[in-house]
Amino acid sequence: MLEYLRLVRFSHTLFALPFALLGALMAVGTNLYETPAVLPRIVDFAGVLLCMVFARSTAMAFNRIVDRKFDARNPRTVSRHLPSGRLSVWNVTVFTVICAVGFVVSTLLFLPNVIPIIFAVPVLAFLCGYSFAKRFTWCSHLWLGLSLGLSPFAAWVVFRSELIPVPLPPLLLCLAVMFWTAAFDIIYAFQDKEVDIRENLYSIPRVFRTYAAWRLVVLFHVLMIACLLFIPQTFPLFGNIWYFGVAIVALILAGEHWTVVPHEIFIRPFLFWGRHLDNDINWRGEPEIDLRRIDVAFFKLNAIVSSGMMVVGILDLVW
Repeated sequence: MLEYLRLVRFSHTLFALPFALLGALMAVGTNLYETPAVLPRIVDFAGVLLCMVFARSTAMAFNRIVDRKFDARNPRTVSRHLPSGRLSVWNVTVFTVICAVGFVVSTLLFLPNVIPIIFAVPVLAFLCGYSFAKRFTWCSHLWLGLSLGLSPFAAWVVFRSELIPVPLPPLLLCLAVMFWTAAFDIIYAFQDKEVDIRENLYSIPRVFRTYAAWRLVVLFHVLMIACLLFIPQTFPLFGNIWYFGVAIVALILAGEHWTVVPHEIFIRPFLFWGRHLDNDINWRGEPEIDLRRIDVAFFKLNAIVSSGMMVVGILDLVW
């Protein structure tokens, strides 16, 4: 079982789970302030946790199956479970099916709310579809971001049972998570830029110049902060504590940029769209991202962001 947890990098659930719980608590807070107050059910919280674990495990295991040949030709990923032979394709396939069934069955816990049951299979298909996105579009980073961003929106729907009109608080939180995830996925993709060129895979670092790619990271982080700042305008239960938390997140993201990117990049022209990297490999002046520090930016700082915003949201709800 330990090998399967490592296969799906179970510890990385920390990135998305706090935002899912935050979406659930925002919905619960709204319910408690209604007349009459609607009390949350423990079984719904259990269902959210189970769905998060099963959905993420399904998507990650499916990705490992689909990308196993690419992983085998990438020095950074050649030691993963399938290329190294620690697990067979059959075993991982069975694990994927079990997790997918577990996800769908877990939505039954939300009855009489039928919305999660209706959308269980389409959502799972969207999550697994990300594994093919890099083959045809550099928007794969946003696809991954939306996959994680759906978690707080879905958690809200579990407790509020509403889709039309679209509730703005979880939608803004969904967009914030999407841009945040896309940004750190672009940072992470710098490690595989040369592999993506060789395998003809699409990623923003591969398709665009380093400067333009990093400017998109900056743009996505700015959009994330903007979404977080706008949430209290649609969700009155958040106030000064939330704004303080967003300010801290902005400082953390600035530190992330300072840690990984050469400082000179911030004074170069603000170029979003460059020529394809295939034609610019030898372009003079292209900066090098400090790949040695990506683990710090990707894991530690982003774990602080997700967990910190959940804590800030809880404090603002109960203060």
